[in-house]
Amino acid sequence: MSRPEEASSAMDRTDSERSAGRRESPAGFMASARTTAVRLARDPRVARFLDWETLGLPVVTFIVGFVFWYLTPDFLTVSNLTNVARQVSILALVAAGQTVVILSAGIDLSVGAVLALVSVFAAKGMESHGVAGFIAYGLVVGCAAGLVNGILIGKFRLAAFIATLGMLSIARGLALSSTNGVPIFGLPSSSIYKIGTGYVGPIPAPVLFAIAGLAATWVLLNRTRFGTYVYAIGGNEESAKLAGINVSRVKILIYTWTGFLTAVGGIVLTARVKSGQPLLGTGLELQAIAAVVIGGVSLFGGRGRLSGTIWGVILIGILSNGLNLVGVSTFIQQVVVGAVIIVAVGATLALRKEHG
Repeated sequence: MSRPEEASSAMDRTDSERSAGRRESPAGFMASARTTAVRLARDPRVARFLDWETLGLPVVTFIVGFVFWYLTPDFLTVSNLTNVARQVSILALVAAGQTVVILSAGIDLSVGAVLALVSVFAAKGMESHGVAGFIAYGLVVGCAAGLVNGILIGKFRLAAFIATLGMLSIARGLALSSTNGVPIFGLPSSSIYKIGTGYVGPIPAPVLFAIAGLAATWVLLNRTRFGTYVYAIGGNEESAKLAGINVSRVKILIYTWTGFLTAVGGIVLTARVKSGQPLLGTGLELQAIAAVVIGGVSLFGGRGRLSGTIWGVILIGILSNGLNLVGVSTFIQQVVVGAVIIVAVGATLALRKEHG
């Protein structure tokens, strides 16, 4: 046999042996497949679609919705879903602001009390100056409360927990003392109340305010330097300072923005109930924090997305509405929400550890 023929024969044998080796080693094939799967899971582009906020939480939300639909046909009706959307609209506005705060490694415990103070002063403004006073008084009070929080935390470096806890007490006390604990009823008739009770087509007006607030917050976080600074401060405040970021000013803006969104929510809710309520918003701060945490935003700051908060708000709304429809007491509902928070945080940590 000539050398070229020998070489060709040797190459054929080598190819055959390689093919046979591949056929004879399924374990090796499975190991290779596992390695490829791990690499894909750790690829940031793939991991983005496998995390809790993008995949896990929406799936859980749809499963919960399906369970309630199975338990009560009234759940999946247009009227009920519209009611859910209206109910969570105020929570969505407040949670949007809370998301920005928590991304910066802060927390705002005052939003529920500030919302009540906004309601009281919006009602007083309506009595004295009509629609202009209704809107102006509410916005000024909400933004002022947020500004004070921001100055205390950003300028005077007071811990966010302490500053906003103090504001919670101050705002609630002012709301109660200025009304003697009695709601302000009998407001002048006006079409402005439609922002709380009306519809734009089939969509409740409060939902449109929530969408606008969420959209504006998304733009701030994802399309502006402000958003970059928020994530930087939440990730490592000292590094942010070394990078030239004016941390104090950014924190003031963060809490003022939260105050503004809370003011909008307070005005819309006051228009809905057509009265100034000094006890409005009780527990709202905890619901907002729950929605943010369920949505996968890290309480340590610097990590998370607004889309997760939106799903967190939806899940809380579905849970509350569905449990009401099946006759579960509000006390048990608190237990359920607490359990969901624990499971959500655990799932988020597990997925982040898996994806590196």
